[in-house]
Amino acid sequence: MRLMILGPQGVGKGTQAALLCGQLKVPHISTGDLFRNHVAAKTPLGQRAYQYMSAGELVPDEVTNAMVDERLAAPDAATGYLLDGFPRTPDQAHWLTDTLRQGQELQAVVVLEAPEQELVDRLLLRGRDDDTPEVIRRRLDIYRSTTAPLLDYYADLVVPIDGAGTVDDVHRRIAAALTDRSAPGVPA
Repeated sequence: MRLMILGPQGVGKGTQAALLCGQLKVPHISTGDLFRNHVAAKTPLGQRAYQYMSAGELVPDEVTNAMVDERLAAPDAATGYLLDGFPRTPDQAHWLTDTLRQGQELQAVVVLEAPEQELVDRLLLRGRDDDTPEVIRRRLDIYRSTTAPLLDYYADLVVPIDGAGTVDDVHRRIAAALTDRSAPGVPA
């Protein structure tokens, strides 16, 4: 299965991604992990990414895209993958569509959704100094404005999922929705 997972902070993307990857036996491809791994290994891409990250800037698409391309070419991604945190922009989405090899095309885009107040409450429970209700709401606004074009771009693949409730409830919803789409290899 070849999936992408989208959703605002606090909706449980990381938790659900881990469950799905374990269930489907596919790698979890997270741009955050790619950045950290390349920087730690001091690869040429990691060194380029670090220059931007250390300056508080976004890593340019050409570096991010190269990391994703390299990761998708790894043998363990041949039978499927779950993209998390990529693409973030329409330009990255177009690049991904143009780059995916035949048989690697996305099959579904799982979009976790939850009421804003629930997300704010979840994030406040983390207890981070920079997690104030105002800052969290601003981040959620940014997510909505940057993600809307992706939802339009992937409209035929979007699988909206209610992300409210327990981890198990949400996971059951995802599995049922993917099974309903006749996605092979996804048990309910």
